[in-house]
Amino acid sequence: MLEHLTTEARNPASEDLDGLSARQIVSLINSEDAKVAAAVAEQADAIAQSIDVIAERLGSGGRLIYLGAGTSGRLGVLDAVECPPTFNSNPAQVVGLIAGGYKALTCSVEGAEDRPDFAFEDLKNIQLTKADVLVGIATSGRTPYVLGGLDFARECGAFTIGVSCNRDSQLAAHCEISIAVVVGPEVVSGSTRMKAGTATKMVLNMLTTGAMIRLGKTYGNLMVDLRASNTKLNDRARRIVRAVTNLSPTETERLLQSCDGEVKTAIVSHDRGVSADEARELLHAAHGHLRQALERHQTQNGRVLR
Repeated sequence: MLEHLTTEARNPASEDLDGLSARQIVSLINSEDAKVAAAVAEQADAIAQSIDVIAERLGSGGRLIYLGAGTSGRLGVLDAVECPPTFNSNPAQVVGLIAGGYKALTCSVEGAEDRPDFAFEDLKNIQLTKADVLVGIATSGRTPYVLGGLDFARECGAFTIGVSCNRDSQLAAHCEISIAVVVGPEVVSGSTRMKAGTATKMVLNMLTTGAMIRLGKTYGNLMVDLRASNTKLNDRARRIVRAVTNLSPTETERLLQSCDGEVKTAIVSHDRGVSADEARELLHAAHGHLRQALERHQTQNGRVLR
C-alpha cells in the first residue's frame, strides 16, 4: 500500500540530493516548498466548508478535536495550544490528541499510530460528543489510529473531517469532509515533515483562524480577543486599542485598566461612552462581535447609542 502513495514516491528533482552543495539544497527545497500554497488552494472549497461547520459547532458549545500521529499529531496539538493566547478561547474548546499521548510530542512512541484502540480510549477520555468536530490528520491517509478515531467519532455523532496529502486515500471513506492537499513527493523520499507538514500546518491555521473570525474574534484584521498574558501581548493590546480609538498612550492605559485589560470591552466602552460592565452587555448582545456591538443601535438610559 505505502509504495503507491504520492507521499512515499521518489522525487525526480532530488535524485542526486547527496551530491548537491548547501546552496543547491536550499534552492531545491525552496522550489519544492513553493508548490505547497497552490496545492492548498485546490482544496479551498473543502476547507471553507470545514470552517463553517467548525464555527457553527464551536458557537453552539461544541469543541474542535484534532487527532493525529507523529508530525500530524504534533501539528494538531500545536494549533490547539496556540488558540487561547491568540483568540482568548477556552483551552478546552480546541483540543489536540496525539497517538502515544503527550510523551509523543518530544519523542517517538513506537507502534502507537498502528493502534485504533488507542484512539478509542483517547476520545473516550475527553468525552467526545455529537456536539464536537473531529479533524483526523494523516498525511498518508491510512494511519490506523486516525481512521479508528474517525470511525469512533461518527458512531458518537460528531462531525468528521479528514486532512491528508494523498488523493483518493482511505481517509476519505471515514469522514464527511475530506481535505486532500497533494503536494507531491518529498525532497527526501517519505519525509512528510517537509512539504506535507507545511501543507498540514497551513490547513490547520485556516481552520481555526477562519472559525475564530466567524465567531467574532477579530475586528478587521486586529486580534481584539487576544489574551494579554505576557509583555508582547500587553503591548499589542495597547496598540490595538490606540489604533481603533486614537487615544493617547496614557488614556489607552487608563481605559484598559478600567476594563480589566479586555480589548473589546475597552473599545466599546470608549466608543459608546459606557462603563466596562455596560460594554460587556453590549458585546454579549452582539454575540461577541465587536463590529456588531459598535454598529448596532442600542437604547441605554433613554438614549440611542450609535
